[in-house]
Amino acid sequence: MKYNIAVIPGDGIGPEIIGEARKVLDKVGMVYGHDFQYTNVLMGGISIDTHGVPLTDEALETAKNSDSVLLGAVGGDVGNSKWYDVAPNLRPEAGLLAIRKGLNLFANIRPAYLYKELSDACPLKQEIIGDGFDMVIMRELTGGLYFGERHTKEVDGVMTAVDTLTYNENEIRRIAVKAFDIAMKRRKKVTSVDKANVLDSSRLWRSVVEEVAKDYPQVMLSHMLVDNCAMQLVMNPGQFDVILTENMFGDILSDEASMITGSIGMLSSASMNESKFGMYEPSHGSAPDIAGKNIANPIATILSAAMMLRYSFDLDMEASAVESAVEQVLKEGYRTADIYSEGCKKVTTAEMGDLIAKRIGKEQEDAAYEK
Repeated sequence: MKYNIAVIPGDGIGPEIIGEARKVLDKVGMVYGHDFQYTNVLMGGISIDTHGVPLTDEALETAKNSDSVLLGAVGGDVGNSKWYDVAPNLRPEAGLLAIRKGLNLFANIRPAYLYKELSDACPLKQEIIGDGFDMVIMRELTGGLYFGERHTKEVDGVMTAVDTLTYNENEIRRIAVKAFDIAMKRRKKVTSVDKANVLDSSRLWRSVVEEVAKDYPQVMLSHMLVDNCAMQLVMNPGQFDVILTENMFGDILSDEASMITGSIGMLSSASMNESKFGMYEPSHGSAPDIAGKNIANPIATILSAAMMLRYSFDLDMEASAVESAVEQVLKEGYRTADIYSEGCKKVTTAEMGDLIAKRIGKEQEDAAYEK
């Protein structure tokens, strides 16, 4: 089977981690008989340097004509990069917002799972971790504060900035349906996170989510204020199954969830539209301070590629093979610098990609040898 993938290496460590994900995908193709074709697309800072804008119309069209998109990371150091002091629509991150909007990627799926092998890297105490946790954060991605009207101007002699948070019931309903659909395949529990004690948008959010819940009687719905959710993630993460929330809250909570997995370098991400089309990326940033040093953790990007196999291509067996390979490498004690602990074997970005790729198909090889 042939699949066309638009690849956006991006900035900072993006090209390094994307290279390892492609390495793993190529091994999947070799073992399972698939043909993955890649088309490189510029976005972010590198697109600004090359074309003067963070995302060209041609780049967006290439992404639209692909079967899925694999993204590394975009941007530079906040407040300390050549792309910071420019108009908001010309910053690297504007390319990310534009491609999400252009591809109608309204549903962001971010799993947060604690591997037993990484329990020592988790900053939480063992009594809090317990038997571990396995949650999915479902974040609305194309509405809310990040896409609302914004301006900065002088009001009565004082510079004043305004950002507008807007949601309509249709935007809320479609992301809620996605969350409940995923919950039906998991532990059938949805925690809807909002700020309904303060925000009208959150009151509408809560009302629409409750309407959607009526169509899923098997799923238990609860509501939680965002500040409480932030606390609960570090007090009792095992209580969560599917967390459903709006754009900005989801941005913050998913980063918090990533750190309690041991490293943000472990958290994969999928952004989906109404069909099976998706853009797959790690949840971490471009980390320009370690770019080119061959020490970045590629696992989140590799796991994002596994999500692409499962959600966009319906290749569940192949996705499971990638996930099993990651787990096996961790069991064998291999670690990149961000998840390294005493007694483990420290490896580079490229070595981690090699190790994971090598283990894909190994079970089939072992079974053939035994025969």
